[in-house]
Amino acid sequence: MSTLTALARAQAFTSGRAEPVATVRHLHLHEHPFVLVPLAMAGEANAPLAAMAGTAQSSPTLLVVPQPRNRDQRFAFAASLAELLLPYVDSFTGVAEPIAVDRGRDVRYRLVDAPQVWVPNTGGVDFLKLFGRSTRFRQVDGDYPVPPGVPLLGRWLTFFAQSAEVPGASLLLNSVQALGLHWATGQSSAEDAQLAALLAWITPPAGMSGRDAALEAEGQAAGPATDPEFDNKVLAPLMAADDVDGLTEALREVLQPTWDQMWHTLALLRALPPGARVASRWDADRDVFSAFVANLAEGGPPQPRRDGAVAAAARLHRLENAAARYAVQRAFDDPLVMAEHRLAGTAFAGTVTLADPDRIDDTGKRPVLRPRIMVATTEPVRVDPGATLTSPARPGQKAKVISVTATPTGSDVLLELSGGMGRKMVAEPGSVPAVGEQLLLTTLSEAFRPGAAFPDASETPWTHGGPGGDPPAVVE
Repeated sequence: MSTLTALARAQAFTSGRAEPVATVRHLHLHEHPFVLVPLAMAGEANAPLAAMAGTAQSSPTLLVVPQPRNRDQRFAFAASLAELLLPYVDSFTGVAEPIAVDRGRDVRYRLVDAPQVWVPNTGGVDFLKLFGRSTRFRQVDGDYPVPPGVPLLGRWLTFFAQSAEVPGASLLLNSVQALGLHWATGQSSAEDAQLAALLAWITPPAGMSGRDAALEAEGQAAGPATDPEFDNKVLAPLMAADDVDGLTEALREVLQPTWDQMWHTLALLRALPPGARVASRWDADRDVFSAFVANLAEGGPPQPRRDGAVAAAARLHRLENAAARYAVQRAFDDPLVMAEHRLAGTAFAGTVTLADPDRIDDTGKRPVLRPRIMVATTEPVRVDPGATLTSPARPGQKAKVISVTATPTGSDVLLELSGGMGRKMVAEPGSVPAVGEQLLLTTLSEAFRPGAAFPDASETPWTHGGPGGDPPAVVE
């Protein structure tokens, strides 16, 4: 937990209401999302009991599995879920747009929009991951066939679950994590995992504090597992009596509050303006979605049960790069997020007191434009000469620290600029900060991070799947 988040939690505890920890929305919010509230039977591995799903709050579809231990009923549930989700996904696969690549010398195509699925919490993400794994390898003929839509549903659930692992991606989102990214409550992180309690802190009823509202909301289940007491007192008798209608109504009463809370979550997030870099991350999501649609159209195989050594290493590298890039983008988009870096001394704000926009450095083989500016700041500066800084206002420009001089009120930082000023020996207007300009500088950078070079699987040792080694057996 960061220092400012801890402070926000303390303030929320004192005020009785959640405190904002973001000034903008750091995720893409679809105009037409697919909301899914899954419910599994407690004590049964990946045994779906019910789900409430749809794209409109006023008309949810309730799917129920009367006997979760019955294989045929489980796959009938999967088929019914496929009938809801697959048409929604397919509705985004019809129209593509040309995207210039290789500096305009070539063109690729990307779908103009992508689907977005919402679940209540991280447990819902895990449910989709496990349910996708249990369905994507099933056969529609031969022994133990399943309905035709089930394997395809499994592949899409796996796709969404894998996308949720990528920091900043918005194809599969969960309400608890999304709210926690923007508000801090006065309760513990474990208590924040309960959606009703989290919302109670953010928007408590009139006349109540968030603490009291959260206490009242603690008994509301958000899944994906049922409460053992509910299982014993309600589910067991209804299942024993094979009372499908009674079971359906009981499950509707359990799921309806969470369904409404998820739409309340969307309304809260929609009230926040999107961050400047949210759109570019959604473009990346559309790229991933377009690639998977093309893979399906070309008859590609289902996702493997587990990655090989090289694939796993490459995936980990991509996730690490995405995490670093997302952290920088959030800070550049949001002053509250950047404040944490300013507190740590890796970012500081100041006023430009001197500027030499026409300075030429002729000490090398050829003269280059290297303006210098002086920034006076009252904030702590914990960077050494030679460090490279960037400004969110000019992310394509680098500022090399020449010197840091202590002053009675703070520090004077002398910087040498490069990049982002045009290709001539004279800086373009506005590209060099002028005297009097307020400037924010940080060690964070949006610079391109090249991918690592990984060997081909055939070039790895036999212990990692290379020649002479057999892959380990996987027990489903």
